[in-house]
Amino acid sequence: MQQPIYIHFLSAILVFCIIIFIVLKGLNIYTLHSQTITIPEVKGLQLEDASVFLENSGLRYNVIDSVYTNEVNPGAIVEMIPTFGSRVKKGRIVFITLNAKNAQSAAIPDVSQLSFREAYARIRAQGFTSVETKYVRGQYRDLVIGVEYQGRDLNPGEFVPLTSALILKVGDGGGQDGLEETQSEETETVEEN
Repeated sequence: MQQPIYIHFLSAILVFCIIIFIVLKGLNIYTLHSQTITIPEVKGLQLEDASVFLENSGLRYNVIDSVYTNEVNPGAIVEMIPTFGSRVKKGRIVFITLNAKNAQSAAIPDVSQLSFREAYARIRAQGFTSVETKYVRGQYRDLVIGVEYQGRDLNPGEFVPLTSALILKVGDGGGQDGLEETQSEETETVEEN
């Protein structure tokens, strides 16, 4: 006796639903769907100390970059992705940015006998962020005589940290170039616009 077609159709739907249920349950087990770990707070710790916390939490880590900042000690963790408090799966890789041991350095460009604007632009293009202006006796106004750092004149090509406070010595137009007598000890801070 032949069975009606709707029984075959209902049997196919039932088999399809059972297969979908098994696949979804298998995915939950395989992906550890409801099992998460909270990222521990390790910002500011040295990498050796932080690695213990991360490994005990079941996480892996990878150092991807280093920057220089005064916010944390040299060699300490500055940033991590995912961030502190994020919930992730066991075995997740945490990407870490460390604080460099030393500030990045750059060479002082040759700016003597250039206009103030051009010299300032060249120094900023090298990556120096703190540049002040000091007017000294010089034959031509706004003609750069040299660059000073911590009380001494720098030579072109000399390397200093990018975070250094440089002083651009600029002529005041009132006399011989390079005399250290300043007209009025006038110091201006040049700010980036």
